[in-house]
Amino acid sequence: MVILGIDPGYALLGYGIVETDTVNSKAIDYGVIETNVGEPFPERLERLYLGMRQLIELYKPDKIAFEELFFAKNTKTALLVGAARGVAILAAQRCSKPLYEYTPMQIKLAVTGNGHADKTQVQEMIRLLLRLKKIPKPDDAADALAVALCHANTMGPAAQEFLIQ
Repeated sequence: MVILGIDPGYALLGYGIVETDTVNSKAIDYGVIETNVGEPFPERLERLYLGMRQLIELYKPDKIAFEELFFAKNTKTALLVGAARGVAILAAQRCSKPLYEYTPMQIKLAVTGNGHADKTQVQEMIRLLLRLKKIPKPDDAADALAVALCHANTMGPAAQEFLIQ
């Protein structure tokens, strides 16, 4: 099974492609879809949409998992990232793939066994679990791999509760 993990963002949208047989997982690809600061926001959203469509067409994932957004302070940033997440969800929905979402705490728990793990712990576990020589960079790509691994560890009947409705 191929899982596409997404760490939403409007400057950098992280993606991680993981292949799993529920026992072993391996990274197929990871990186970011990047937008330019000087571009008008609608053009940035279009770049994210087209980048998502390209990833889905190239890797043909069986499942797509997103990190839920959590912003306690900056409302403007939350709205911009929310728009980028919406565009990514639309691109995925147009491909008729099951879509799932996980909170940052669920992702940390699934990857490290500790829902309050710090970023370096999560990154090191990603490196170990996927047998990578080094920690994936940038952080957005590592976070997206963590989302994909979270879904790989949550598959089965329990995953139904994480479907985006």
